[in-house]
Amino acid sequence: MFRYFENFVDPYTQYEESDRPPQRLWPFLREYARPFHRVFLYAGVMSLVVAVIEIWLIYYMGRVVDILASGTPESVRADYGLEFLLVALFILFARPVIQALDVALLNNAILPNFGTLIRWRAHKHVLRQSVGWFENDFAGRIANRIMQTPPAAGDAVFQVFDMMTFAVAYLVGAAILLADSDPRLAIPLVIWFVLYMFLVRWTIRTVGPASKASSDARSEVTGRVVDSYTNIHSVKLFAHHDHEIDYAKEAIENTRRTFAKEMRIFTKMDLGLVTLNGALIVGVVGWAVALWMNDAATIGTVAAATALTLRLNAMTGWIMWALSTFFRSLGVVSEGMETIAQPITLVDAPGAKPLKLTEGAITFEGVSHHYGREAGGLDAISLAIRPGEKVGLVGRSGAGKSTLVKLLLRFYDVETGRILIDGQDISRVQQASLRAAIGMVQQDSALLHRSVRDNILYGRPDATEEEVIEAARRAEAHEFILDLEDPEGRTGYDAHVGERGVKLSGGQRQRITLARVILKNAPILVLDEATSALDSEVEAAIQETLYGMMEGKTVIAIAHRLSTIAHMDRIVVLDEGRIAEEGTHAELLALGGLYAAFWSRQSGGFIGTDDAPEGDSGEATE
Repeated sequence: MFRYFENFVDPYTQYEESDRPPQRLWPFLREYARPFHRVFLYAGVMSLVVAVIEIWLIYYMGRVVDILASGTPESVRADYGLEFLLVALFILFARPVIQALDVALLNNAILPNFGTLIRWRAHKHVLRQSVGWFENDFAGRIANRIMQTPPAAGDAVFQVFDMMTFAVAYLVGAAILLADSDPRLAIPLVIWFVLYMFLVRWTIRTVGPASKASSDARSEVTGRVVDSYTNIHSVKLFAHHDHEIDYAKEAIENTRRTFAKEMRIFTKMDLGLVTLNGALIVGVVGWAVALWMNDAATIGTVAAATALTLRLNAMTGWIMWALSTFFRSLGVVSEGMETIAQPITLVDAPGAKPLKLTEGAITFEGVSHHYGREAGGLDAISLAIRPGEKVGLVGRSGAGKSTLVKLLLRFYDVETGRILIDGQDISRVQQASLRAAIGMVQQDSALLHRSVRDNILYGRPDATEEEVIEAARRAEAHEFILDLEDPEGRTGYDAHVGERGVKLSGGQRQRITLARVILKNAPILVLDEATSALDSEVEAAIQETLYGMMEGKTVIAIAHRLSTIAHMDRIVVLDEGRIAEEGTHAELLALGGLYAAFWSRQSGGFIGTDDAPEGDSGEATE
């Protein structure tokens, strides 16, 4: 039975992805709730049925009191015995089945699947965001919003059917029952209901913003804490333990203050509720007793009115808390929407087709990109790279080398100009096909917290085990991989490498990254300080592998160690976002410009940060 309800809605059902999700709360929730329309209808009907049964039970208890008061045991048994038996059978067998259906729809069909659907779609949406989008936020805060929004949305939906539908039906039924006994009994209930609605309205208007503020504060704490944990090496290296504690404490204290303000609202709500419920009990029960004293009501009416009022007294606190939970959950959803409902700004053009790479020619035509600022980045770069040409990029930090590569991969869109690959504007082709055609080894060789095998297979998921091992051998990684063992006892290629590959040395991470790119075997190769984390012995061992990787490919290599790019077909020197020089190693040395200054100032083959002093023309040391 559980499996039937759990499979009532498929949370992974196909849907049309939108680059611009609804920005307002209710349209946002409606969009996610589309697959649940049918089960929501069933849940609403069952909630109404359960409420009607509850009201009927109270009415029937009053009827039982009147029946018992009006006759002898023998006459009651003779006249009402069969009725009592049928009612008992209904309460024992039919009522549990109805209640089980109501609960199963909520607990098994809606709650597990609704939260799963939101988390799945939100994660898919966020993963489509650009690299720049991620660079502008805390990873911890993004993850926190992905994790806390779905259960909050599920809670909101649950309260609609578990509380709101039931409560409305119950209150309407209570008014009808009291009015049927004596219309005057409904008067105090109506007065109480109007005052109760004022209290509800006040609570709703105040708890929503307070809950959103609390949710924002919690996300800030998560972001700061995760930031400290992610950068634990820097924290320890600079002995900034106390600084990080204070940094987190500031956010934690803000969370405490916002949560305290939120709790003040609930305390005021409880005080108002107790006062209103006291007036309800005195008004309805007192009036019923007064009517009985004047022979205007039966004992059964007094009993039913008392039971109904006490039940409402118990329910109103639950309803108020449920309403508060509902709007509190909506506040959390609203805060989560700040991340998961942000539009995708870097998208495939309408009708974009896959990149058709025939030769590997790359052309930058008047490309400028300043990250939305007036300075920095690239300024009107024009550069043509022939098919199969190996080009080295050189320049000081901030000269625009990494920006050029990020634009080629379309991690950002150019602000002016365009980039062509084999005559195709990369902004008009599918992003996935563009990046599939480019293999890149970065200076920051971060790995996924998965097995070594999974990390290498990231280059080509359909590769065989033999191909994975061969790629590792070519990257001089196979031998050390066989010696790996993680805390769970997994060894070799099954060993997990830790978050961002923290369990491995920098050189080991770099070699696994190289193995991944070797396995990918893309026709365009980008090397961003590909050997910077390797010692001289290992670097020398894989130089031949690197040269082999470059064979037949168009290559762009960024390097500060100039000896690694001296053999390139052409070297392009960037300075302040522009091309300052270009030519072969020998031509640039003969030119006596920036490149020659960099070369002469090297110690161990690295670019200096300042211009060479006049007359300095020494050879680089290796």
